[in-house]
Amino acid sequence: MSTVYSFEIQSDELNDKLGGGFPKGSLVVIEGGSGGGKSTICQRITYGLIEKDTSVTFVSTQLTTKGYINQMYSLNYPIASHLLKGRLLYIPVMPLVQSAKSRIDFIERLMGAKELFEKDVIVIDTISSLIKYSANTEKSLELISFFKKLNGMGKVIILTIEPSELGEDLASMFRSSCDIYMTLHSKALGAEVKRKVVVNKFTGAKGPVGQMIGFRIEPKVGLVVEIASVG
Repeated sequence: MSTVYSFEIQSDELNDKLGGGFPKGSLVVIEGGSGGGKSTICQRITYGLIEKDTSVTFVSTQLTTKGYINQMYSLNYPIASHLLKGRLLYIPVMPLVQSAKSRIDFIERLMGAKELFEKDVIVIDTISSLIKYSANTEKSLELISFFKKLNGMGKVIILTIEPSELGEDLASMFRSSCDIYMTLHSKALGAEVKRKVVVNKFTGAKGPVGQMIGFRIEPKVGLVVEIASVG
């Protein structure tokens, strides 16, 4: 039986560059600034996972359900059948993020929502904007240990973080607790935006892991891994 969740698809080499998939029971943190590509990386990984029959819950602070479906199709990641079969559960939490009352106790509500955590892989994009009003050291530790319990059941948890929303202390707690830690970097070069994933930590990889993976995002194509590394 496989010990990793592969997210390989024919159109790019992202899965190969990331060790052949995420080991079961991993806590994955993907960190980057606004517009850095966190959501696209998560959308790409999610699509690869569900194509391989791995079930995924995707919690998003960014897009409505319709917006998410449109975005996936614009990247050539057709997901309708996966949604219909229940392999992908998409949960938009935009209204929650906007209403002040629900923000304060969000961590407790998140941990109490059992159905969120029934799938093999849970993606929360962006965890920092969900918990920024309710997070302190104690609550963040509680949340991390809750995620670790789920990891103990073999589930993979993928969290995206915008460090400016959490502050250095809380962001570093997530960094030090995770098994896989990646940061996204982008810079404009003329009319192009050069993007890269830097792999800072990857525990339990099945195969070799690239330290720096250049990528671009193309409409109707999706994520494209660049051959040459970007400076």
